[in-house]
Amino acid sequence: MKALVLGGTGLVGKDVIKLLLKDDRYEEVISLVRGKLSLEHEKLLQLEIDFNHMDQWAEYFCVDHLFCCLGTTIKKAKSKKNFEKVDYEYVLRAAKLLNKHGGKHFILVSAMGANSKSSIFYNKVKGRIEEDIIKFGPAHVTIVRPSLLLGSREEARLGEKLGEFFMKPLGFFLRGSLKQYAAIESIEVARKMIEKANGEKSAVDIPWAKTFSSSNQ
Repeated sequence: MKALVLGGTGLVGKDVIKLLLKDDRYEEVISLVRGKLSLEHEKLLQLEIDFNHMDQWAEYFCVDHLFCCLGTTIKKAKSKKNFEKVDYEYVLRAAKLLNKHGGKHFILVSAMGANSKSSIFYNKVKGRIEEDIIKFGPAHVTIVRPSLLLGSREEARLGEKLGEFFMKPLGFFLRGSLKQYAAIESIEVARKMIEKANGEKSAVDIPWAKTFSSSNQ
């Protein structure tokens, strides 16, 4: 199979690429990025692109699975408008391109608390993009909603460091339905995304994240 990864330089995206390169089911892994990873592999094709003109790379969207790990923060984006461009506009454009060019399955990293009706801007944007990729994307869409992500980040985020400090030990005490609120290693999210891409397409709830699959056929 052939896979496309967007956001491959991010926390989850890097892990998705590493796992895909080790997976014999995939013969080619394409990563569209603003800046390449210092990683070379015979199966990996990295292309630096301008996400504002994603259509110019439309030929690369004819793949079996598109793993979308695009995302930013208000701090990094500098404004709500720029945040929305990355977390909503780019993601929706990618879903539409995959659908238009015969791609089969769109797998998105969203966030716990995503809700288009939320009064919290971040959650509202995440909820809107979930609804719209299901509406305008390809036949199969899978959305993964992890809690606080653990892993090695290139940029320091004080809020997330504090969250890790408190949430990591707390995870031991979370049981049953509360387990979904436990912090989760990014590699586990990446592993679940690939598992879902190659598994059943029906809705599934898992302890640390809610996963929704939807067929538009």
